[in-house]
Amino acid sequence: MTRAVRQATVDDIWAVHEIARESWHAAYDDVLGPDTVDDVVDDWYTIGDLESAITDTERRDDAAFLVTETASNAVSADESGCRSAPTLDGFAHAVPWPEDTAVAFLARLYVRPAVWNEGIGTALLEAVETGVAAGFDRVRLAVLADNEIGISFSESRGFDRVETRSSGLAAGLEEHVYEKEL
Repeated sequence: MTRAVRQATVDDIWAVHEIARESWHAAYDDVLGPDTVDDVVDDWYTIGDLESAITDTERRDDAAFLVTETASNAVSADESGCRSAPTLDGFAHAVPWPEDTAVAFLARLYVRPAVWNEGIGTALLEAVETGVAAGFDRVRLAVLADNEIGISFSESRGFDRVETRSSGLAAGLEEHVYEKEL
């Protein structure tokens, strides 16, 4: 299998939406409940909002919306000999932090749960850090305090917790803000 990180296009919107749904259910069903997860994904990952985010980052040097594309090297079973179509396994979205122009904000980084621990999240993070974030001093992200997977990933990649605050997602729910020097 070959994996590549590339800029997302509007053709990727449905796959990004489904990756968000799968990963949110895997990470948050026990915390928020499946119905709330569906509501959040439907609200935060609308097709129109994703299209705007992707097209906005295509025109900017200080933002990116990246996807990992996995192509199987196996030839499909059809008679044409065509290789199987690439699939998307993860995405990352980075923009400038609104209150501090020296900070890149990793607003989203999600990977299909079926391929967690295969290096896809790391590849996306590295592409953000060496690409768009290279023009910043630090990278910042927020993780719900009950998301052990996201916390473990962030801390293992050199991020330090700098703040804990109310998430605004649900009453009593907190999020940790992490930061990494570049």
